Order: sequence, then C-alpha cells, then structure tokens
Amino acid sequence: MKQKKNIALLITVASLGYFVDIYDLILFNIIKKDSLSSLNIDVNTYETVLFRWQMAGMLIGGLIWGILGDVKGRVSVLFGSILLYSVANVANAFVTTVEAYKFWRLLAGIGLAGELGAAITLVSELMPKEKRGIGTMIIVTFGALGAVFAFFVAKNGDGITAIVSQIMGRELENWQTAYIVGGVLGLLLLLMRAGTFESALFENATTTNVKRGNFFMLFRKAHFRKYLACIVIGLPVWFVVGILIALSHKFFPEILASSGVKVDAESVKAFSVATPEMVMWSYVGLSTGDLLSGLLSQLFKSRKKVIYLNLMGIAAMTLVYLYGPTVDQNYYRFIAFSLGAVTGYWAIFVTNASEQFGTNIRSTVAATVPNFVRGGVLLITMGFEYFSHQFQVSQSFDGRYFSVAALIIGAICLVLAFWGTYNVEEAFHKDLDYFEDDVHPTEAKNNA
Repeated sequence: MKQKKNIALLITVASLGYFVDIYDLILFNIIKKDSLSSLNIDVNTYETVLFRWQMAGMLIGGLIWGILGDVKGRVSVLFGSILLYSVANVANAFVTTVEAYKFWRLLAGIGLAGELGAAITLVSELMPKEKRGIGTMIIVTFGALGAVFAFFVAKNGDGITAIVSQIMGRELENWQTAYIVGGVLGLLLLLMRAGTFESALFENATTTNVKRGNFFMLFRKAHFRKYLACIVIGLPVWFVVGILIALSHKFFPEILASSGVKVDAESVKAFSVATPEMVMWSYVGLSTGDLLSGLLSQLFKSRKKVIYLNLMGIAAMTLVYLYGPTVDQNYYRFIAFSLGAVTGYWAIFVTNASEQFGTNIRSTVAATVPNFVRGGVLLITMGFEYFSHQFQVSQSFDGRYFSVAALIIGAICLVLAFWGTYNVEEAFHKDLDYFEDDVHPTEAKNNA
C-alpha cells in the first residue's frame, strides 16, 4: 500500500513537473513578440536566434541530465532540472538586454531537458511492466496542458499581473508575469519532493561494477542503429508543431489564394487563426492524443502498433491541412486540434526509447532521445526554408511554395519514423531488469 502511494506521488510530481516543462517550452513562442518589443529588441532578427539558444540548451541538457541520471540517480535529476528551469524562468522576467535573454533561454533549455527523461525512466522502472505505459500516459497527457495554461496566462493575464506587481512593488508587463508564474510553479513543486524514492533497479546497479551513463556505448554497432531508430520516430511530432502549427501564418494566405479566395486583410482575418491560438489548440489535441495512444497501447499490448497508427494519421491530416477545403476559423481550430491529436504519441515514443536499453544507460537514452528530436527542429526548419526558397525562385506549383516545401519535409520525417518504428523491438512486455554489457554490447542479466 505504501509503495502504491509513493508511486502515485511520483506520478503526480512528474505530471506537474512536465506541465511546467511544456509551459516554459511553449511560452517563449507565445510571448516572444511582446517581450522583445518591450525591450526594444528587433523581433525579426532575434526571435529565431533566441529560440535556437533555447534548443541548444536542450541538446546540452539532454546529455548532462541523462548521464547524471545513470550516475547519480533519477530522482536527483528530476528535481535538479525543475530547479534550474524554474530559476531561469524567474530571471528571464527581468532581462534588459538580448545577451541576458540568450543566457537565460540557454539555461532554461538545459533545465527543461532533464525532467521528462528522468520521470519516464523512474515510472518505467518502478511500475509493473503491464502498467508502466499508464503512468507515462498520465504524465504526458496532463503535462501537455501546460501549453494551454501558458496561452491563457500570456494572453489573459492582466489580473495576475496586477497581483504580482502589487506583491513585488513594481509595475510588470504580462510577458514578465508569465515567466514568473512558470518559475514559481516549478519552485513550489520542489516542496513535494518528500516521499519520492529512487528506482530499485538503479540502486541495484550502484552495487555492481557495471559502467553507468556511458553515452559513447550507444554509438557501438550493436546499439547505434536502435538508438538512431528511437530518435527518428519522434521527428514527425516536431514537423507538425514546428512547421504546420508554429508557421501557420505562412500557410493561411497561401491556402486561401489557392482556394480562389481573395487574399486581403479581411479574408485572412475571416479564415485564419492567430498562431498562438493554433499552438494552444494543437496542444489540447496533443493531450487528448496522448491519452488515447496510452489507452490503445494498453488495449493492443503494443507500442509499435500505436505509433504506426499515429504516423498514418499525421500523413492524412497533413494533406487535409495543406490541400483541404477552406471553410472558416472554427474549421482551422479543429484542424489544429486534429493535428495535435495524431501527434499525441509522445508518451509512447519516450517510453519506447526507455524500454530499449539496459538500466545502466536507460536514463541517458530517455533524456537524450526526446531532446535530440527537439533539436532536430532546427534541421527541419532549415530544410523547410531551403525548399520554400527553391520553389519560390522556380515559380512552380501554382505559387504553393510553403505547402510543397512542407510536404517534402513531412514526407522525409515520416519515412524516417516508419523506418525507426520497424527497427525497434516491441517492448510492451519487456523486463527492464538488465544491464547493457560494457564489453559485449548485448543484453545481459547481471549475475553479480
């Protein structure tokens, strides 16, 4: 009974932690224009630069936290990462220069990189194998709603700003309040640390001589193919979020023009939805999708079948988004929700990665895989920009520069994801109590 209560507490803390994690991850894209304009920083020049600093932090943080999770423990990483991104959030509210903004987005990115991997690893190792998917489903389903909360705080936060300004004795803007709220929520989470406990599988590993957190072990021939496969499975998620949703303002005029609608201020206003609202609706869908994917995984007793279903859904919804009918704003809200729903296999994706490798490098894998995917958004956006430019120069495809470029990048991401899914093992019933042998890179039960 006590263990069940401890697991419930762990899932609660991890869910709230991921809620704040997603809140901060999405927040910058929602308030970047307001914050940069307030600081007299050129938005067009620095919005992409700052986002890349954040993503660079996540790549670095994925390595740091992943290795620490295997060397020092999963719980220490869970709370260490929450502490770092909470402090960075609060500090971000008071930056006055672009250099300071870069620094705190970098630190926030490093902090954001650790929470999910540590949480998924802990839950996977502590829960029975037939139920661990439910634990990760709860974490990611609730956590995805952090994006919705970020939208409402940033866009409807006048009341909160007034209260915080009064407490701090200084006038604040909504974007500053949004950062402070994220930081305070994270710091409050640290008060819930009491009662959480370390994974027994990790504790057993500390009593042996097996090497833990050896990142370079993953690049050996026996492991690299599977590790790469784990990473590319998640690329379509960030194709949808980073291209179709985040750049929706590019697609709306193009889709309207190709549908025979006159493209002017009134028509764009009548048919399109502001990008921050598209982000919000997509994450409502993503939360719903994560819930459904988790339930289907339990029903089918399979991770891979559910991932295949989601990938086919992404292919279908991408075509609907780019080449479907032009109706009204509610239609595009529904499209954003649907795109989010079919990309809602993030929990299954990270759980699957954590199940592919032994206890001594499991945290390293669970932390690096999702953050390498997030970092991959840089290559995805660069590819999108390249193909958009090529088709624009050639004046081909009836002026559908962005749609065709998105179709090509989406196809590449989906082909890689199908390949990755095929090349990982079905791990729903897999026993995770084993080590990756440092000498012979095969699964080997430790008999010490």
